[in-house]
Amino acid sequence: MRLGVIADDFTGATDIASFLVQNGLPTIQFNGVPEGHDDVSAQAIVISLKSRSCPAQQAIDQSLAALAWLQQQGCDRFYFKYCSTFDSTEHGNIGPVTDALLAALGETQTVISPSLPVNGRTVYQGYLFVADQLLSESGMRHHPVTPMTDSNLVRLMTRQAKGQAAVINAAQLDKGAEAVREQLGELKAQGINYVVLDALNEQHLLTQGEALKETVLVTGGSGLAIGIARAWATQQQNSDAEQAGRPQGERAVVISGSCSQMTNRQVQAYRQQAPSHEVLVERCLDDAEGYAQELCDWVAANNQQPLAPLLFATADAQQLQAIQQQYGAARSSEAVEHLFAAVTRELKSRGWQRFIVAGGETSGVVAQSLGVTAFHIGPMISPGVPWVRDIQQPLSLALKSGNFGDEQFFARAQTEFSA
Repeated sequence: MRLGVIADDFTGATDIASFLVQNGLPTIQFNGVPEGHDDVSAQAIVISLKSRSCPAQQAIDQSLAALAWLQQQGCDRFYFKYCSTFDSTEHGNIGPVTDALLAALGETQTVISPSLPVNGRTVYQGYLFVADQLLSESGMRHHPVTPMTDSNLVRLMTRQAKGQAAVINAAQLDKGAEAVREQLGELKAQGINYVVLDALNEQHLLTQGEALKETVLVTGGSGLAIGIARAWATQQQNSDAEQAGRPQGERAVVISGSCSQMTNRQVQAYRQQAPSHEVLVERCLDDAEGYAQELCDWVAANNQQPLAPLLFATADAQQLQAIQQQYGAARSSEAVEHLFAAVTRELKSRGWQRFIVAGGETSGVVAQSLGVTAFHIGPMISPGVPWVRDIQQPLSLALKSGNFGDEQFFARAQTEFSA
């Protein structure tokens, strides 16, 4: 076993698992820390948690439990995976979890590498960009749970964590892996705990992977996994792993809970192609179970081919602000999640086997409601978003982080990857 990954949300876990498989490392993903000490046959294990926006101590406890289980499986290299937009509050949870993992492993230094250039996430001089905008000027500044108002990763880590941060810039990356290793050593001697790595292109990720392949703990988005997998893998792609995760089942549904800018565009495009039904927060709060049955009846009545019906709670920034002001941010979010959980359970009982889901929190709720504990990683729909297939049940899922995919993602997931 080469690598143990601790991911702070469900879609982030499938994101990194897909890149590991695409770049040659057979990978199995678990939803939560597995119970028992099952013998797992894979070069990489990804454990998805729901620790991105929970209280910091809860995130630490979950992450340390995942670390302990991975160590019991024989892992000796570890990867703390968070979003490529560094989603976090001023005080966590990326910094506190990183500190806890370093302490548990007896290490004093790690890297910070959220870059994923293929999806427009780059780091330059320690500043995180989303496409051509600074993170703090992108749509992430309006995120309902973790609004990102600072783009400087050194400042963000220094505020969140206990140690000191510095940058290895793009010019140093251009000199190659050995130059990066040497600078890491120099920074370690200076007492630098968190080293932010610039990355403007995939070659920078490959250089990072080569430089870090023996590092005990790395942290970042999914892009660094490309470099690390390539540094270790004996083949460019594991087709058997992809085949095991191809979608199956005839009945499909699209569920969208994300309010990101991209998901708003995806929902708008898909509503022109397939039946759609908006989920109303007031109905979720009034009678969630009854409303869930009503929505499932609608899905069944609109189960058209080739495109599945859409249930969406996606709203633009102005609508979201109005909803939060009327019902409260946490209350409205929890109500929608509870509704989607009930809908998912009911659709499963009615024979639905394919679920296309937008939003990290929503994806976690759907997977949990379906009883999905582990799955094979299948073909990639968009960078960082694969189809996955449950190891034990005849269920297939496409789980998309809010900002991932193109505008035709929902349709392409069905038409280009038929069951």
